[in-house]
Amino acid sequence: MKSFLMKSYTFLIFFFLYAPILILMIFSFNDSKSRGNWDGFTFKWYIELFQDGQIASALYYTIVVAILASLIATVLGTLAAIGINNMHGFPKAMTLNVTYLPMLSPDIVMGISLMLLFIFVKLNLGFITMLLAHITFNLPFVIFSVLPKLRQLNNDTYDAALDLGATPFEAYKKVILPQISPGIITGFLLAFTMSIDDFVVSFFTTGSGVSNLAITIYSMARRGINPKINALLTLMFIFIMIILVFVNYRMAKDKQNETREKY
Repeated sequence: MKSFLMKSYTFLIFFFLYAPILILMIFSFNDSKSRGNWDGFTFKWYIELFQDGQIASALYYTIVVAILASLIATVLGTLAAIGINNMHGFPKAMTLNVTYLPMLSPDIVMGISLMLLFIFVKLNLGFITMLLAHITFNLPFVIFSVLPKLRQLNNDTYDAALDLGATPFEAYKKVILPQISPGIITGFLLAFTMSIDDFVVSFFTTGSGVSNLAITIYSMARRGINPKINALLTLMFIFIMIILVFVNYRMAKDKQNETREKY
């Protein structure tokens, strides 16, 4: 009886979470603009979606910002993680707590604070400011993806590489980086997903003429729900789900490898 109740409770939780998304996906194939009547199966909203210039422009900025922000955040975050891992005592604890802040702060606080910062330094809001904002909130995700891998390393590995004649750069490049690469890849994928999905920070840090998919969807929704929005959200949901499944697979695989190494 207890097992049945637990399974029923879990089913209801997932049902209420995913039922709206399922309905949205179904009506993205509806031949009518009506959200209450089913008039037949069609792909026309997907065809119109890819013919929409506004959405094409938003998709371009979304992908470019996501890729650039993820790559830059991955490089900076990996370097920061190595530096934090080599710290000790109070400075390390303080740095970790400060690194947590962007992850714990509400998006609207970060968005407004970054906007005020850009205005203060007289940086025109647009593509560059949105890119810098995305790099900023992506950094903690990369750092906390790489740090666990660094903690698993044998402390003598780096010193052994130096004793064998490698320079500090070669030791990190040929010995350390290959061992922490799973964490780096996971951090990059998380950063990419967060960047594609962001609305609040992007809304406050972008300027005229530069809009990502989240902002474009918001603008379209204010004028009334268009079936093209359903089609776009369906594609975004599927794409992000694929990335998250891959990330979770890598994390589970890494955890299995860690367990095997212990035994």
